[in-house]
Amino acid sequence: MKNRPLDCEDVAMRIPSAATLLFLLAAVPAGAQTPAAIGQIERLDPAMDELLAADAKIEVLAGGFTWCEGPVWVSDAAGGHLLFSDIPRNSIFRWSQAGGVELFMQPSGYTGVSYYGLEPGSNGLAIDAQGRLLACEHGDRRVSILTKGGGKRTLVDAFEGRRLNSPNDLVLHSNGAIFFTDPPYGLPERAEDPRRELDFCGIFRVDPNGTLTLLSKQLARPNGIALSPDQKTLYVAQSDPQNAIWMSFPVNDDLTLGEGKTFYDATDQVGKLPGLPDGLCVAADGHLWASGPGGIYVFTPAGKLIGRLLTGQRTSNCTLGGADGKTLYITADSYLCRVQLK
Repeated sequence: MKNRPLDCEDVAMRIPSAATLLFLLAAVPAGAQTPAAIGQIERLDPAMDELLAADAKIEVLAGGFTWCEGPVWVSDAAGGHLLFSDIPRNSIFRWSQAGGVELFMQPSGYTGVSYYGLEPGSNGLAIDAQGRLLACEHGDRRVSILTKGGGKRTLVDAFEGRRLNSPNDLVLHSNGAIFFTDPPYGLPERAEDPRRELDFCGIFRVDPNGTLTLLSKQLARPNGIALSPDQKTLYVAQSDPQNAIWMSFPVNDDLTLGEGKTFYDATDQVGKLPGLPDGLCVAADGHLWASGPGGIYVFTPAGKLIGRLLTGQRTSNCTLGGADGKTLYITADSYLCRVQLK
């Protein structure tokens, strides 16, 4: 989700062709116009020192994007690489230590032939147990999978015969089920779009056999989503400026959800710092790394805020990866960043 409005003229100027885009990326080396690092790390509890070294910094890997989102780490024989969306550009980019930034896919979320708003591309990305790329697609209003042969399949695009709003973010269960959120941010006119067919924003689950289940419509603007390491808790961010919270839901044995409760409320930070609760990830030790007003919030499994990575940007999402799994990759407005963890 993008938390700042852009007018059509601004977006038109900032969405070049694929060839021009590659040229622009090549023309903006990290050491020139893109800063080497941004922001600062705020330590609110000594527990942060167990996660981050004293000299840890928010390193900028690349810049010049329009609004980047949905990072996912992909392991490979070459040491791994990161995929991430640029939603307005309807593109997915690939970053690796050796190759830098390359265009991976365009279009990524909208395959129509007419203008479709400011955010037509893919948003949240994930990798399934077979190494296939899953994507929440705004413009095509679906959750898709990229097959081994390079073609896409639609996993789900409708609920009870009505088209989804614009799938935003997703997380996989170990049995292959996919939990995802469906706010209206990808619709050209968002909640008031005449093309909208659902009158709620749901949290859904699609099973390996294709069955789609509505789990909750409690949240007005569900966004980022993640599972605890034991898969017994589902965390969902809400990007509502009037109720900017993270929720936790118990996951029942049949993968339905129990009654949700507020995990953390950041509404008092809205307007003081840029951004809203958005994407998040959960580490193997249970700590949550969650984008919110000002940057990335770091929570214990009990919901205690122990620190923040203050990027100074509207920060959309994050994921853990790297060869050792101890690197936090962050998408922050036009920047792709990383922070090395202990």
